[in-house]
Amino acid sequence: MGTVLDSVGKLIAAYLSKEVPGYEPFTPSDPEHLRGVIQPGDVMLVEGNNRISGIIKYLTQSTWSHAALYVGPVEGAVEPDGEPHVLIEANIGEGVTSAPLSKYFPYHTRICRPVGLSYEDRTTVCRYAINRIGFGYDTKNIIDLMRFLFPLPIPQRWRRRMIAIGSGDPTKIICSALIAQAFDAVRYPILPKITKAGSRAARREILHIRDSSLYMPRDFDISPYFEVVKPTIVHGFDYTALHWADKQKPLEEVAGSFGVFPETLRAPPLVPEAADEETPAEIPAEQVTGESVDARGHFVLLKKLAMYRPRRRRQAREIAA
Repeated sequence: MGTVLDSVGKLIAAYLSKEVPGYEPFTPSDPEHLRGVIQPGDVMLVEGNNRISGIIKYLTQSTWSHAALYVGPVEGAVEPDGEPHVLIEANIGEGVTSAPLSKYFPYHTRICRPVGLSYEDRTTVCRYAINRIGFGYDTKNIIDLMRFLFPLPIPQRWRRRMIAIGSGDPTKIICSALIAQAFDAVRYPILPKITKAGSRAARREILHIRDSSLYMPRDFDISPYFEVVKPTIVHGFDYTALHWADKQKPLEEVAGSFGVFPETLRAPPLVPEAADEETPAEIPAEQVTGESVDARGHFVLLKKLAMYRPRRRRQAREIAA
């Protein structure tokens, strides 16, 4: 029975890991810029293109479906071309493995850097992840796999639990769980629960570490304790150096002749007196001529207006008698 479940689990894992054709990243980072910016301890978020990536993006309502931890060169792990493995990640069907940085060059990625993390704690985080290499996913746990085949419809308040349900050590079906455990080893917060002390004299916040299985890739993006690092901006971004396909770059001899206003329009005067000089002077009253206007034809002349006082009740009775 165990062999049958293991085989079924591998088939489901292979189906979920299959890439979906037609993926086009928004703006992949420049490989050289990415290599020069990323540091050990940084979390790389990835917009995946396999079946499980689409499901995770739906459940998390986020662009990011995968997360990997940059730890620097891993001893003894290199590609055939000599490129070292520098990322630690957890994939469905594979477990915890290492990977080269070039693996995600074609993808839309984001770097999230922990702020203020000391060198010793940074080393501890990286060492924790490296020591987990080889932890495999238990394909016999079919519940862990089948829940990703039917993600619709799920209320929003249950989506985070939907990802974590049925998972357990050493299962690492969600990549962010491994990274969350690594930062938990040095008590570095990601999105902790916050409660306030009940006493008025002790108004302080108490942080509680969440369950690592409840973390999602997007949590590193929205965390107030992680800084978003964009390689293009860090290396210096010059928008004038861009070459647009629909507009020819201006020649050097005329590049400095463009003004704020087109040549057909004049800039508004900055000196108030300059604007007043263009305004026509006031015309004297004696120069104004015209025919006299007879206003009598426009009004009703009331020569006599009869006013009657209201009669009193006594006079009214005498007249009636």
